[in-house]
Amino acid sequence: MAEFQAWIKKAKEDLAAARFNMEGGFHDVSIFFSPQAAEKALKALLLKEGKELIKTHDLVTLATIADAPAELIEHAKALTLAYTYTRYPGLPQIKGLRQKAEIFLNYAEDVVKWTEKSLRG
Repeated sequence: MAEFQAWIKKAKEDLAAARFNMEGGFHDVSIFFSPQAAEKALKALLLKEGKELIKTHDLVTLATIADAPAELIEHAKALTLAYTYTRYPGLPQIKGLRQKAEIFLNYAEDVVKWTEKSLRG
């Protein structure tokens, strides 16, 4: 298995975990996995294209290097900030966490789908 294939496989697993946790009512966990899925998918594309794999969690940077469309770069902005919703204990409770989790999951799905299409093309 090529390295990029391992990355896209893991991206799809993280996306499935985000979906599973969303359906199970663990919205904060879903929010955690959504940007993970997008990040790994974008890194898979960079690897396939022979670009340098940079060590960053900034999805805007990754999406820009991958020449993602403007809409996906906007999704990447939101997903990059998603960590702040759930990453650390003691943060104020976020109102509408379920709705935010749904939005982030949809954004991650869009990024993974675009990436898979780009990997085939």
